Amino acid sequence: MAAFARFRKRWMGPLSVVVLLLIVLFSFAGPLLLPYDPIAIDVIDSFALPSREHLLGTDELCRHVLARLMVGGRITLQVGFVAMLVAVVIGTAVGLLSGFFGGWLEYLMMRVTDMFMSVPAFFVMLAILTFFPPSIPTLVVAIGVTSWMNVARVVRSEVLRITKMEYLEGGRALGAGTTRLILRHVLPNAAPTVIVAATLGVAWAILVATSLSYLGIGVQPPTASWGNMLSSSQNYFWISPLLVLWPGLLIVITIMAVYFLGEALKEAL
Repeated sequence: MAAFARFRKRWMGPLSVVVLLLIVLFSFAGPLLLPYDPIAIDVIDSFALPSREHLLGTDELCRHVLARLMVGGRITLQVGFVAMLVAVVIGTAVGLLSGFFGGWLEYLMMRVTDMFMSVPAFFVMLAILTFFPPSIPTLVVAIGVTSWMNVARVVRSEVLRITKMEYLEGGRALGAGTTRLILRHVLPNAAPTVIVAATLGVAWAILVATSLSYLGIGVQPPTASWGNMLSSSQNYFWISPLLVLWPGLLIVITIMAVYFLGEALKEAL
C-alpha cells in the first residue's frame, strides 16, 4: 500500500497508465469497431486527406490510415511486450541462479553475460533476421535473446542482497529446501526489481522492433506495424506529410509513456 501511495502521488505514473490504457484500447479494441480492411487496396482515392469517410486519410495505396495504425499498434505492442517477456524470463533465471548459488556457477553465468553485453546487440539482431526468414516470432526471439543481460545483472545484485537477510537464514535453519527458498522467499522479494527492469525494457523492445521494421527486416508488409508504416511513408513526405506524422507520433507517445511508467515504478518500489 505504501508503494501504491508513492506511485499515485507522482503525476507521471498515473498519467502514463492512462495513456498506455488508451493506446491498448486503440490498438486492440479499435479494429473491432472500425469497418475498414487495413490491407484493402484502392488506388483511385490514394493520399486522401482526413475526412468523415477517412478519419486520418489514406496512404499511397488508398489503405485506411486509421485502420492500419490500429492494427500496427497491436503488432508493435505484442512484439515489444512478448520480446521483453522472453528477456525477463532468461535474465531473471540467470540472475537468480547466479546470485543464489554463487561460486563457479555465478562466475560462469556472469562471464557469459559479459560476453553477450560486449557484442553490439543490434548487429546480432540483424544477423538473426538475415539468416532466418523474417517473421514476427523471429523478431520476438531476436530481441528477447539480445536484451536479457541488464535484467540478469540487476536481479543478481538484488539476490545477493536478499541472501544476506536473516529471514533466509531462518528458513535454512528450519530445513527449507533450495527450491522453496528460491520460489517462496528470494523471487517474491526480488519481484519489484524485476518489474521495474521489465517495464523499462519494454520501451527499448518497442523502439528496437520499430527500428527493425523501419529497415525492412522486421514486420513484413502487407502486415502493418508502426515501423514499416513510417518506412513506406517517408518516400511520400512532400506529398502527404501526415502519413509520416501519425505513426511517428504514436511511437514517441508510447515509448515516453512506458519510460515514465518505469521511472515512477522505480521510485515507488
